Amino acid sequence: MQSSKSNMVALENLDVWFDTEQGPFHAVKDVSITIKEGESFGLVGESGSGKSTILKAITGLAPKWSGSMAVNNQLLGAKRDQKFYTTVQMVFQDPYASLHPRHTVDRCLSEPLKLQKIRDIDHRVEQALKDVGLGSSFRFRYPHQLSGGQRQRIAIARALIQNAKLLLLDEPTSALDVSVQAEILNLLSDIKKERGLTYLLVSHDLAVISHMCDRIAVMQQCKIVETMGTESLRTATPASDYTASLLKASQGFKKTVS
Repeated sequence: MQSSKSNMVALENLDVWFDTEQGPFHAVKDVSITIKEGESFGLVGESGSGKSTILKAITGLAPKWSGSMAVNNQLLGAKRDQKFYTTVQMVFQDPYASLHPRHTVDRCLSEPLKLQKIRDIDHRVEQALKDVGLGSSFRFRYPHQLSGGQRQRIAIARALIQNAKLLLLDEPTSALDVSVQAEILNLLSDIKKERGLTYLLVSHDLAVISHMCDRIAVMQQCKIVETMGTESLRTATPASDYTASLLKASQGFKKTVS
């Protein structure tokens, strides 16, 4: 049962801000979220509502915050150590920007293993490519030799190669062609089932959220206005007016992935 599992993510009264010439800009305000091990949790809302900033705070990319953050029952402080990144990995929105243009796929996948002084790197790289549906022929290619979907598969392989337990997915398909989006989402679903991973997914696409997630938090103006199960989303029974407006704006979104 899901309720018997421990918390993989626990955020309590999280505030995140950035310094500007006009003073601190609060990008996240008083957010509290609990995500169980093995759960898929979605963050949805309009652009600028603070969704991606929450992921950045967890990974240490947004260093100015207050409140409490814990991952895998370990409280997070000001810095993230190497152990943190073997538990948590992030897949970014733009596969064209997230891979170094002058590094081969092999270097991209093997460098994290070398930092951890892990042996049997060749086998791990080959297996990682296989896990994301790519063969060994892709190993020594450069990013410019790959399609957008292939680049995102490499980004997913990089996140998986360290055996991370939690994947932070920041709009992982929004930069891809529609024809490729379903393939990547189905790949992520299959990997989650096979490995028992936990996902924290940011998306503006209600169809993606409905397909991928067990529960969602709806954000508006840097705050959470509602937390709900995706069944309520599918049956269009939200509690807040803002969530209802998102549903109306989606014009009866449909599940687009098999």
